[in-house]
Order: sequence, then structure tokens, then C-alpha cells
Amino acid sequence: MQIHADLSQRAVVLSADLPWVDSPMPGVQRRMLERDGAEVARATSLVRYAPDSHFSAHTHGGGEEFLVLAGVFSDEHGDFGPGTYVRNPVGSRHTPYSKDGATILVKLWQMDPADQQPVTVDTARAAWQPGLVAGLTVLPLHAYGTEQVALVRWAPGTQFQPHRHWGGEEIFVLEGTFADEDGLYPQGTWLRNPPGSIHTPFSDEGCLIYVKTGHLSSANFQGGVA
Repeated sequence: MQIHADLSQRAVVLSADLPWVDSPMPGVQRRMLERDGAEVARATSLVRYAPDSHFSAHTHGGGEEFLVLAGVFSDEHGDFGPGTYVRNPVGSRHTPYSKDGATILVKLWQMDPADQQPVTVDTARAAWQPGLVAGLTVLPLHAYGTEQVALVRWAPGTQFQPHRHWGGEEIFVLEGTFADEDGLYPQGTWLRNPPGSIHTPFSDEGCLIYVKTGHLSSANFQGGVA
């Protein structure tokens, strides 16, 4: 299966327009934002767990990164509430489930195998930092090599300068509306700008975004399950 699999191409997906697709496990459904492969695949998805649903124990041969959007997502390592960011390195293993239901943004088989640092950040409690321009605040989540991952909050009326993403950029809009010269991206939009792309982002109404940069030309993409 290939969905927006060409990393050299720009992609924009309004996730609310996508159907929920059943996974192999009852009660676990996915909205597929990008995918390159079958059940084992390089993938970016929204994954929804119904109450008392679970996924089989599995090893992440290419690593797993997720952000909890709603509910409480769990495994044998802990319970992860809304806003929790987690990275499970290449070769890690777990048995995920949700007692009361949860929705997560998850990325699979997109990690450098040398990046073996597990990460858990409760973004509701972490300290934010001033951004590069007035109106921006940033919560760094992870950095390895050229890859940078963060939450970025845009105050209403914030404008950023034109800039080039040498290693590409991915954005998921968590709140509000993000924008650039190519369009408006409301809550739930997934956006990929390929390596070398240039844009001038802004937000008239304000927004909160998950953003990853520097990874599309250098990361060792492999595959995953979820």
C-alpha cells in the first residue's frame, strides 16, 4: 500500500475527511496519512483505540513515535494521558492497550537505528521556551542528528520569515489554523513539505502544531506495525 509515499512530494491531508479503517485487532482503527508498505510499513497515522481494546505484543523494528491526542493510551511501561509524547527506539517491544479509549498520532519505521534514547514528555507539565519571532513559544521534544521535534504555539497574528527546509518538514495541526502562502490548514491537518522547500508561515487566529524538521533527507526509513 502506498499513500503519499513519495517523500520528495508535498502532501496536505485533512484527517477529518479520511475514513477510520479497521486494523487487524478489534476496536483499533486508523486514519492513514502516509504509508509505504502493507501491515509492516513506514507510516504516519491517527490510531483510535476503543475502550478496553488492545494490540498484540510486537517489536518496533523501525522504532515508534507517538503523541496522545485524547484519552489515555497504555502499555506495560505506563499510562500516557493527553499531550504525552513518547519515542520507543528501534528494537523496542510492548503490548499497547487503552482501558477507556484513546487517540494517538503515531509514526512508525522512521527512526535512525542509532537513536536509542527512549523519550517520554508530559507536554502539559513541561517548560516552554520563547520562539525565534514574537508570538511563538516552543516546547522541544527530541533532537537527534538533523532531526528536530517540537510543539510550537502561535499567538494570533504571528508571522514567520520566509525560510527553506533543507531536510524537509512535517506538521500536524493540533489546535487553531496554521497557514502559509499555499493555503490554510485547520485543526487535524497533516502537512509535509519536502527537502529544499521554501515557505512563509503565519497564523491569523493562532494555533498549536506538532512539527518535525530535518528528517526527510537523512533518516533511515524502515517499517512498522500499528
